[in-house]
Amino acid sequence: MIEVNRDVTERKRTEAALRESEQQLRWLASIIASNDDAIISKNLDGMITSWNGGAERMYGYTAEEAIGQPITILIPEDRQNEEREISARIKCGEHIDHFETVRRCKHGRLVAVSLTVSPIKDAEGKIVGASKIARDITERKRSDEHIATLAREAQHRVQATVNLSHSDTPDGLKRAIEGRIQALANVHGLLVKAHWPGAELSSIVAQELAPYRGRDEARARIDGSDVLLMPNTAQAIAVTLHELATNAVKYGSLSVAKGRVEVAWSRAAAGPLTLRWTESGGPPAKKPTRKGFGTRVIERMIREQLKGEMHLDWRAEGLACEIVLKCVMAAV
Repeated sequence: MIEVNRDVTERKRTEAALRESEQQLRWLASIIASNDDAIISKNLDGMITSWNGGAERMYGYTAEEAIGQPITILIPEDRQNEEREISARIKCGEHIDHFETVRRCKHGRLVAVSLTVSPIKDAEGKIVGASKIARDITERKRSDEHIATLAREAQHRVQATVNLSHSDTPDGLKRAIEGRIQALANVHGLLVKAHWPGAELSSIVAQELAPYRGRDEARARIDGSDVLLMPNTAQAIAVTLHELATNAVKYGSLSVAKGRVEVAWSRAAAGPLTLRWTESGGPPAKKPTRKGFGTRVIERMIREQLKGEMHLDWRAEGLACEIVLKCVMAAV
């Protein structure tokens, strides 16, 4: 009997390595296919060689439509030079991170994207193409523009608030300006929390009346349904409530222990918003002989900036203020 033994250890090791490599490739292919980002590869001639599901969802082309087409089908006419510059850098072995630009979808819609581009090399290390990962940043861009607009509006409102502020003493002027700017800062905190579409009126009112309510919520009552105000309206209402509360502390119902304030609002379907500030239990309200700076601030906010209506009623029971606004609701 003849027995022949052959060492297959290396073959087994190679087979195991191949199985592991195939598993990793399947895993990687699965990640690429299911990724929300557009992952595309092209050769050095600029022809698309691979196209994942994310690219199909972002750009509207199926893989069958895109593969074999020039990458320039995605690039607007005024940005064709970008692709030439990117290709030149890739051929030099560069890696491009987070390049923000605009790309064109199948039916002409433009989408803001952040591109990451890397060279593809063959087994000998020669660059044979490029892979591109594109992330849709349209919403972020829109949010950035919205925030920039709000910042400009806030700057204008702060400047107007400072210009309208007045006091007989430097310390008094400082306190007046600080109070008004703090009211703007408070409402901006609400806008940030809501990611900028608007601010709830109930939150604005509660924020402005919080220093006067303490444990006795009946001292400053709030009554109204949910209303999401546009940012510019929210800022104007915050400053208006601050002025009314400041006046009530100095001369009105909040200047005495038993004084009360009620802020209520209502809005008919598709109609204007009516906001009412009503004081009671304090000293009789007397119409001033001249218009105060607080009143001027309110008029500037309501009548000039929001094109709304405002009526002040100096009653024996206390001051009442009614404000009527149109087009104040934020989109949700």
